[in-house]
Amino acid sequence: MYTGTHDNPTSRQWYEELPPYQQENLWRYLNSSQRHSDEVAWNLARLAWSSPAALAIAPLQDLLNLGAEARMNVPGRAEGNWSWRCTEELLGAADFHSLRDLTKSSKRMRMRPTPALEMAQAAL
Repeated sequence: MYTGTHDNPTSRQWYEELPPYQQENLWRYLNSSQRHSDEVAWNLARLAWSSPAALAIAPLQDLLNLGAEARMNVPGRAEGNWSWRCTEELLGAADFHSLRDLTKSSKRMRMRPTPALEMAQAAL
């Protein structure tokens, strides 16, 4: 399950461009009391991470809660694509702590195998 691709607007941009009644429908679907554009990307990531799908993927722009300024590509537009770049300043520890917490709470985190576990698995 994924929240978007390089051809989509960021989740935040997508949400901000929705008419109010569709924004309300989204919040109802997400069963969320936090109804602000700065919460939509993480709510969608939580939905993806909580799915039974084998993989959960979100664009970095969504994990960093960026808007239209971080749009990667607009299909059918010949110029002005692929100009967004992630800078070191954008990569804050808080975002990665939140991602780690989400990954743990959704039971998607795999623990590193210990040498004893590796030996036991090899014996099978």
